Amino acid sequence: MTIPSWLNILAWFSLTLALLCVLAISIDEPKHPQKMWIMHLVWPLTALYASVLALWGYFAIGRGMARDASHRPMHRRAGNQQRSGPAWQEIAVSASHCGAGCMLADILGEYLVFAAGWSLGGQTLYADYAVTLGLAWLFGVAFQYFSIKPMQQLSSGEALLESIKADTLSILFFQVGMYGWMALVYFVLFPHPHLELKSPVFWFMEQIGMLVGFATTLPVNHWLLQRGVKEAMA
Repeated sequence: MTIPSWLNILAWFSLTLALLCVLAISIDEPKHPQKMWIMHLVWPLTALYASVLALWGYFAIGRGMARDASHRPMHRRAGNQQRSGPAWQEIAVSASHCGAGCMLADILGEYLVFAAGWSLGGQTLYADYAVTLGLAWLFGVAFQYFSIKPMQQLSSGEALLESIKADTLSILFFQVGMYGWMALVYFVLFPHPHLELKSPVFWFMEQIGMLVGFATTLPVNHWLLQRGVKEAMA
């Protein structure tokens, strides 16, 4: 089907707005360094798909996680979380931390599959699934590692094991939501021809997919924080 002109305009607007949000966060971060350096990547990567929501989240929550913030401690211990339950800010940051790894994996994975000309079962979508899932897990665990290790002061091996435990389920549920949306776009909304990587609508659809993935991983992150499997960072 032909892409409607209004959808192209909407896609360009959404992508441009997201890049402006990334720029705004990137300019502000050096002025207010985060206590955990990995968050300097998480906030801009989140803005690539969450746009103004991520920008609001950065100023509403991220600024409070900066080294120059003056308030109560950055995180609570697992025992306190089990008694009172994680705050919505903690759940959102935990989910965005997972989403940042998925966003990076999605960008690199899509271009890798395209450049290599890979397909699986006759469909490039399935190759995308396989590649981006593997990359998302690697990036997600890495992002979690650089959060857990300084917070809990663990050895490298212990921190890696805790990172795998903390983020594997979160990533899987993020990808479930995102892949469901991608399948809808691929097989229903744009079946013939499929959207191309160079199309702004393709990346607009990816933004929506990431938001869907964020929504599907929120309950899981709530559960992981509640059980003390993940450490709250906000």
